[in-house]
Amino acid sequence: MDRLQVAPTRSNLLEIRGTLEFAQEGHDILDQKREVLTSELLRVAQDATQLQEQVWDQLAEAYDALEMARLSVGREHLEWAALSVRETIKVDITPHSIMGVVIPSAEPRGEPPETPYGLGDTTVALDEAVVAFRQVLEEIPLLAETLVTAYRLARELQKTQRRVNALEHIFIPQYRETADWIESALEEREREETFRLKVLKSRAEDSKRWTTEDR
Repeated sequence: MDRLQVAPTRSNLLEIRGTLEFAQEGHDILDQKREVLTSELLRVAQDATQLQEQVWDQLAEAYDALEMARLSVGREHLEWAALSVRETIKVDITPHSIMGVVIPSAEPRGEPPETPYGLGDTTVALDEAVVAFRQVLEEIPLLAETLVTAYRLARELQKTQRRVNALEHIFIPQYRETADWIESALEEREREETFRLKVLKSRAEDSKRWTTEDR
C-alpha cells in the first residue's frame, strides 16, 4: 500500500490521526448498515420470491380460464365483456425510509365491480376468468412494492459494500501506514537530535577541560 506523500511533521501526524479515527468510525457505521441491509434484503427477497410464484400461478390459472371462456363464448363476446369494465384498482404510493433507502408502500384503493357485464348471456367459464384476474389484480400492487423494495435494498447494499471495502482495504491502510511512517521519521529525527546534542555537550566539556588544563 502506497503511503500519502506528505511531510513528516507533527501537524500532519495529528491531522492524519484525526482523519484515520473518523474513517474508522465511518467504517463501523457502514458495517452496521451493511448488516441491517443484508438482513432486511434477505427477508424481503424471500417474501418477493414467494409472492411472485403465487402471482405467476394465479396468472397461469387466469389465462387458462380466459382460454376456456374464449372457447365457450367466442372471441368477440369476450372482447365485449372486457370493454364493459369501467373501473379498476387504484394504488396510492407512500414513501418511507429503511436505513436511508426510500422504499415505496403501495396501498390499493377501490376495485372493479363484481360483475362488469350483464348476466344475460355469460358463462361459468367467463365468470371464473373474471374472478381469477380479479385475484391477480389484487396481488399486483403488493408484488410491485416488494420487488421494488428488494431492488433498492440490493442496490444500496452494493453501494455500502463498495464503501466498506474502500475504507477497509484502501483508505484506512493507507492513512495508517502514513501515520506509522511519520511517527518513525519523527522518532528517528529525535534520536538524531539527541545524539547531536550529546556530541555538542561532549565537545563543550572537552573544550572546558582543555582550557582548565592550559591554565
